[in-house]
Amino acid sequence: MNMIKNFIASESGAVTVDWVVLTGAMVGVGIAAAAAVSTGITGLTDDLAANLGAQVTNPDD
Repeated sequence: MNMIKNFIASESGAVTVDWVVLTGAMVGVGIAAAAAVSTGITGLTDDLAANLGAQVTNPDD
């Protein structure tokens, strides 16, 4: 019975839970940032491809 009381009173696992939650939050922020940046990059590369294509088809302009 004392072993169960000691296990319940122990707080050594609480720090681990805090780190897991903090790490999960950081991963979520990283995924959200990557999604936001990838949308902008896709539009930018489409514009770049269109401009380069126009230069190749009309080299005198």
